Parts: sequence; C-alpha cells; structure tokens
Amino acid sequence: MSERVWVKTTLDGRPVEVINGWICLAGQPETDEIVVLEEHPNRQAILQAVPNATHMAGRLPLTLAEASVAQAALRRHHDSFDGTPLAVSERLRQAVWKKACAEGVE
Repeated sequence: MSERVWVKTTLDGRPVEVINGWICLAGQPETDEIVVLEEHPNRQAILQAVPNATHMAGRLPLTLAEASVAQAALRRHHDSFDGTPLAVSERLRQAVWKKACAEGVE
C-alpha cells in the first residue's frame, strides 16, 4: 500500500504528492529531497518566475507551507524502517551514493 500525502496542485491541475518517500508530479517521481532556495544555483531565475517560492523539489517550486508538508511526509517515510534484506540493501546503496557525491564523484 502506498502512502500518499498531497502537497499542492500545479496551475495546470497536476497533483504534487509525496508517495513512498518521493516527491511526485502527477504520480511520477521527481525527487527525494528538498533544497532551500537560498542554496539553489538558479535562485534568482526561480524567484523571478515564482516570487513566493522558498524551496525547490527537483523542478517544483514550493512555498514554506508546502515544503513543510512535503518534508514532514519525507521524514515519516524515512523514519519507518523496513528491515527486509532488499530494503536494507537499498538504504545502504543510497547512503554510499550520497557519500560519493559529497566527495565529488560524478
């Protein structure tokens, strides 16, 4: 069973939801993390297009309230531990990849 948490609806009517630890646009995974706009490399262009954006989720601008809803859903998913060998292996793979990226591996 998939856990769905509605975050917002885009101007063209597509839902933005957190589904099983992913921020999704119209049911398709977009990203699994939220970036504060101040840390985003294209913040000036984003603020010109969406002045009330405070965070980005992939290519999706979010307000502070929307980012709070999404972040809470991501945390709830992350905090629920699945101890199956496949889930443990996937968590380890993701941790190794994040560490490699932080050290400059492309």
